Amino acid sequence: MRIVSVNVGQPRKVIWRDQEVVTGIFKSPVEGPVMVRRLNLEGDRQADLENHGGRNKAVYAYPAEHYPAWRKELPDLELPWGAFGENFTVEGLKEEEVCVGDEFRFGHAVLAVTQPRVPCYKLGIRMGRDDMVKLFLQSNRPGVYFRVVEEGSVTNGDAVERIKKASDCITVMEINRAFAHGRENIPLMRRLVRHPFLPEGFRDHFLSQLDLIEES
Repeated sequence: MRIVSVNVGQPRKVIWRDQEVVTGIFKSPVEGPVMVRRLNLEGDRQADLENHGGRNKAVYAYPAEHYPAWRKELPDLELPWGAFGENFTVEGLKEEEVCVGDEFRFGHAVLAVTQPRVPCYKLGIRMGRDDMVKLFLQSNRPGVYFRVVEEGSVTNGDAVERIKKASDCITVMEINRAFAHGRENIPLMRRLVRHPFLPEGFRDHFLSQLDLIEES
């Protein structure tokens, strides 16, 4: 695995549905080295700290291998590296093989996997499509959020190496599938809510969905 592109951006104001919105989803590739800090990369900042950022969503990585499929499905859009708001575009990162709690060395920084990305409407703003959130969820291409274990510098081309494997694995893809296609994955939701590594926000969501299913 390797970093194909390091991407950062500052919040900007955009007009969406006749309203002013501040968003940090617009990221652009930069040359390194760039320091990875506890809450973000140098030169990068999140706008909505209630739903984005924080220690468990400090860094977002997206597989480079997803871009050809998106370019085929969205031929009218330009999709440079960083188009999905990711800090790192990574070659070889596979959500179905990445477990919550795994630790990876990105260049000189160490990051731990926390969860998949659940998109908000601002992804639709970035792509200029009202249906983008739905398309993203259904695609099973969520990317991976990380918390920062050790700060350090990164640059384009740096190796990405898994240095610690979680002892009791739930993959990023399993969480994403349960969230995006829950009614098709009831046994999976039931298994995930019992898992100690599942983030509490997902646990609460799955429990509420299971309650609704059982009541129907």
